[in-house]
Amino acid sequence: MAIGPRLDLRQSQSLVMTPQLQQAIRLLALSNQELEAVIAEEVDKNPLLEMGESGVENTVPVEDTGPVEADNMVATGSGEGAEALDMEAATENLYQDSAADTGLGLDGGLSMTGDGGSIGDDGTDFDSFASRASSLTDHLLSQIGAILNGEDLAVAAAIIDELDDAGYLAARPFDLAQRFGVPQAQIERAIATVQTLDPTGVGARTLGECLALQAKEADRYDPAMAVFLDNLDLLAEGRMAQLKRICGVDDEDLADMIRELRGYDPKPGLKFSSAPTESVTPDLFVRQTAIGWAIEINSATLPRVLVNRSYYAELAAGGQDKASKAWLNECMANANWLMKALDQRQRTIIKVASEIVKRQEGFFRDGVAFMKPLTLRVIAEEIGMHESTISRVTSNKYLSCSRGVYELKYFFSSGVATEGGEGASAESVKSRIRALITAETPDAILSDDTLVELLNKEGFGLARRTVAKYREAIGLGSSVQRRRQKAISARAA
Repeated sequence: MAIGPRLDLRQSQSLVMTPQLQQAIRLLALSNQELEAVIAEEVDKNPLLEMGESGVENTVPVEDTGPVEADNMVATGSGEGAEALDMEAATENLYQDSAADTGLGLDGGLSMTGDGGSIGDDGTDFDSFASRASSLTDHLLSQIGAILNGEDLAVAAAIIDELDDAGYLAARPFDLAQRFGVPQAQIERAIATVQTLDPTGVGARTLGECLALQAKEADRYDPAMAVFLDNLDLLAEGRMAQLKRICGVDDEDLADMIRELRGYDPKPGLKFSSAPTESVTPDLFVRQTAIGWAIEINSATLPRVLVNRSYYAELAAGGQDKASKAWLNECMANANWLMKALDQRQRTIIKVASEIVKRQEGFFRDGVAFMKPLTLRVIAEEIGMHESTISRVTSNKYLSCSRGVYELKYFFSSGVATEGGEGASAESVKSRIRALITAETPDAILSDDTLVELLNKEGFGLARRTVAKYREAIGLGSSVQRRRQKAISARAA
């Protein structure tokens, strides 16, 4: 065997994640609002790209959805032609920016905007829109300035800054005195002053103190109420007999104190919360038409990007060196790829959503009780895509229908066996458990064993631990806890 240098030729196959491929995969997982930020970044980098106005409609009836080769695009780096996705079926005019543009909401009622009508003859009542509410800190500072001054005002303002969103003071007076360099007695006086401000209950250190401040404001803070508020743990545990004995009251007085307690606000500062309300913007609309269910991309939130080909021709016609020409061609190639990737993203989303609507038509027609078990694999096999593609498409995407707004992943759930053999979705089982518990009476609380018997009579094959798991998942307590809560409610009624 000779020892020495030599050259060998070998062939091998490997999957290479090109930047374009990574971009196409990343776009699938983005919502419309997240997509806008990505496109804005691409427009800043590429002079051939321009932002256009939103409003390109993408509405496809479920029955007429054409084939989508998303995985082929990922594998080969090519996409379908930019053919129009808009369709007009029979007399249904589907060329709208969103479901609101028809003038009718998804439930058939009048919407606030659109050509179909307005709120009234006088137009939109802009006074009905809420103005920006002041924060709890601003509200309290505006009051404390009229009561205190000098160093006392500064200490009280510092204490107000220590309050949490609910209006509670978590720091101890001793620690505040050490931090501010003032006597603890001055801190105590400042806290007492803050506790006199509106809303009643702010500045409290505990729930009992917060409720006691409100009881004093209502002139209901007698010795029995004081003991009652000091023993709220007994109320939570339903130990009414011991609570009556400690407070020295009878059943009627105890019920009266519970009714009074229900009228108090345990978190008085939250009404001044300055945190913005997070609203979910749907990426898709689903509505029923004369020929079935129509899937519509929410074009109102969908950014539109254009390729300025005239600018490209102008630059290409000028005298350029080799490096400039290569850069210009690269910009055009990237722009064309982005356009194809965006078009393919829309096709893939509509394809997946259409299959979900087909599989879960019972939900859209009759409610959550008719949901069926569904997995990513079922959708992937039906439309010829990979499970990972379906997972990316359904991430961070929301669907709006006549029953509300739901995340696409909501429609995927495990199933339980039924007598019919088709199985039932976990969500439909939870809905049925909630309905049974809601309908129970205080003298007939349903145990988990009883729930199992009732559900099995309806055709669900469930074990007791499964029922307990579903009950806990929807936030319902055990039979003991529910019996205790109903007893407390009955005393307060």
